[in-house]
Amino acid sequence: MDDKERKLRLQICDIGRNLFNKDFIAANDGNISARLNDNEIITTPTGVSKGYLEPEILVKVNLQGEIIEAHGDYRPSTEVKMHLRIYRELPHMGGVVHAHPPYATAFAIKGETLDKMMMPESVIAMGDIPLAVYGTPSTEEVPDSIMPFLGKKTAVLLESHGALSWGKDVMAAYMNMERLEYTAKLTFLTRMLQGERELPADRIEELVALRSFYGM
Repeated sequence: MDDKERKLRLQICDIGRNLFNKDFIAANDGNISARLNDNEIITTPTGVSKGYLEPEILVKVNLQGEIIEAHGDYRPSTEVKMHLRIYRELPHMGGVVHAHPPYATAFAIKGETLDKMMMPESVIAMGDIPLAVYGTPSTEEVPDSIMPFLGKKTAVLLESHGALSWGKDVMAAYMNMERLEYTAKLTFLTRMLQGERELPADRIEELVALRSFYGM
């Protein structure tokens, strides 16, 4: 194992602990993956708490989902199909995170998009967060449901399921998951205060124009 792969495995483990400590996942929920090279992906194994990952138990697969390297009886989650679809469709993407953050998942269960432009940072970094229609977990229905948003968004709600985010690397994918949940939490709280309101349209346009400046 070279230094690049070792660092990538450690980073996935760190992200798993962050997801666990932030209550974005429970028990063995969720999965994380990162692109090692053009045809190899490092992914979390099924049946393991993401708060207690170790680098050696992560699984290496190719873009077709075939196992290249696995320790003992560890196998990739059947939900890796979502990740692989993104890597195949978007070769410039290097990381994918699937989690069940509570506020975002509540909106996913309700079947509502997060499309209110209320905060400058959210407008610049993410914009609206769409809802991918329900698909049975572990089937191709879920990858199919995210297809309309690939190349346009970096995070979606999965109807009645949770959330999925991706980025140029696995840390970017994780930060997009944090942004998604923060947006959902703020939406919930402002509604509780009866204070939900969007920025004026001209201000939103100004913020959207800043995306290239910030490298978004």
